[in-house]
Amino acid sequence: MNVPAELRYTASHEWVRKEKDGTLTIGITDFAQEALGDVVYVELPEVGRKVAKEESCAVVESVKAASDIYAPLGGEVTATNDALKDAPESINADAYAAWMFRIKPDDGSVFDTLLTPEAYKQNVAAQK
Repeated sequence: MNVPAELRYTASHEWVRKEKDGTLTIGITDFAQEALGDVVYVELPEVGRKVAKEESCAVVESVKAASDIYAPLGGEVTATNDALKDAPESINADAYAAWMFRIKPDDGSVFDTLLTPEAYKQNVAAQK
C-alpha cells in the first residue's frame, strides 16, 4: 500500500497535501482506489462552494460502488481537476497524482490534526 510521507490523511481515505499558497489539495488514497476497483465516473464540487469539515462534496463511482468523498476540513473550493471528468480511470493509475479538488481552508491549522502516514496505516490495518 502506497502512503506518501509528505501527505496527511483522513479515516475516510482522503489524502491532503498542503500547497505553498496555503490551499489544500485533496484526493483519494491508493487503498481507497484499490477497494473501489475500476473508477468510471467522478463528480466534483463546484468552484466557490463552501464546505464544512466531513461534508460530502464529491462522488467517485466504480464498477463496484459509488462512494462519497468528504471535505477533510472546512473552507472554500478553489479548483477542481476537470481532467478527471474525461479520464476518471487516472485515479486507478496513480491515486496521488489524480487530485480531485483544492480548498482554501477556514483554519489552516486543522491540517496538522489530520492523520499522519503512520496513523493512517494503523487505521487501515484495523479495518482489515
